[in-house]
Amino acid sequence: MYREAIAEGVIVLKQSTIERIKSKTLEKGDPISTAEIAGILAAKQTSQLIPLCHPIPITNVKIDIRLEGNSIISQCKVKSIGQTGVEMEALTGVSIALLTIWDMVKPYEKDEQGQYPETCITNIHVIKKIKESEEKN
Repeated sequence: MYREAIAEGVIVLKQSTIERIKSKTLEKGDPISTAEIAGILAAKQTSQLIPLCHPIPITNVKIDIRLEGNSIISQCKVKSIGQTGVEMEALTGVSIALLTIWDMVKPYEKDEQGQYPETCITNIHVIKKIKESEEKN
């Protein structure tokens, strides 16, 4: 059985942090590339992270990240041929991608008290789910 799920989420950052990302001047490196890799790894490890998730044969994971205004939108598409859906894998991939971005921009997001008044991960949800007897191109 062919399965596919796409999840999406958003991280809201200071505009100055977005400019640093665009100009590639972050101390820790490129958060976009790092988040893509982290999201792929996380999707593949979902059954080890969520106690009641079954391990499934994942055939493809893709993370797409784009900047829009003072936000970064991450999307994770997971494909499998198995007996169960891949929504949790897609949600895990997008969540870890966004958390990776937050980790890499922490120094630029904190205020004088060490808090994150503008930083927010939001709207993580499944935007598409496919269950087919055969994969369609």
